[in-house]
Amino acid sequence: MSNTVLVYTGRIGDHNDRGMNGAAIVGVALGRWLGVEPTVLGHPEPAINGNWDVELEAALPGLRSLQAAHGAALERGGLPVFAWPRCAAAIATLPNVAAQHPDAVVVWFDAHADLNTPENTTTGYLGGLALSASLGWWDSGLGGGLDPQNVVLGGVRDLDPSEQSLVDDGTIALAAGPEMLSNLDRLIADRPIYFHLDCDVLDPGIMPTDYSVSGGLTLDDLSAVAARLARNPIVGVEIGEFEDHGDPELARSQAERLVSALSPLLSTNR
Repeated sequence: MSNTVLVYTGRIGDHNDRGMNGAAIVGVALGRWLGVEPTVLGHPEPAINGNWDVELEAALPGLRSLQAAHGAALERGGLPVFAWPRCAAAIATLPNVAAQHPDAVVVWFDAHADLNTPENTTTGYLGGLALSASLGWWDSGLGGGLDPQNVVLGGVRDLDPSEQSLVDDGTIALAAGPEMLSNLDRLIADRPIYFHLDCDVLDPGIMPTDYSVSGGLTLDDLSAVAARLARNPIVGVEIGEFEDHGDPELARSQAERLVSALSPLLSTNR
């Protein structure tokens, strides 16, 4: 089984244009580490920065092509690794995981839970609805099927009240704070893992991101998480929310540092 690096550089509910270029930069770093030429889908377009329904309508053609390519990569096996502009890509990817690997745990490392729905969102941001769509809590047109018991939030620290209630009542599990690794160990046990990484789970300034939420992980923390996850079967890894701020050398260096921190996880099928 060969490894796959799949990159999407199209529009996915962006506040700005920087994530589309950022995904390509991360894809190059992943390809270099894995010795694989990245497959690139889509092309950068001007951000709309609109409400979720406007963004979804504009993004749907690209998301459907992404969903098809992502599903094919999962079927091929090996270590499929993906770079997306925004976490809203999960609207297309996680239904594939639920369908092809129904026993897998989606380990969602993000500063945000992205569990809002069109009925309770206060921002109208499509990315804030990404995980809830995959759980079937609203109809994105791209499917659902993900079981809440197969989701573990990691490093999440900016929860809206409705999202906090889902954690408090046990609907969604959370591994965060000083006991994050031990809680993660208990929650995932030896089950297959699909890892979602939003770069804003890291402390502000470590990686170029759209959001800045204090109290995040260090790269050493991320490396420790990767090492723990690597003890389990890995069905896929997706990375989003890395922005290109216009300094090519700095962006390349940051992407390589990110991939290096993830190296225990990326080495599982290498």
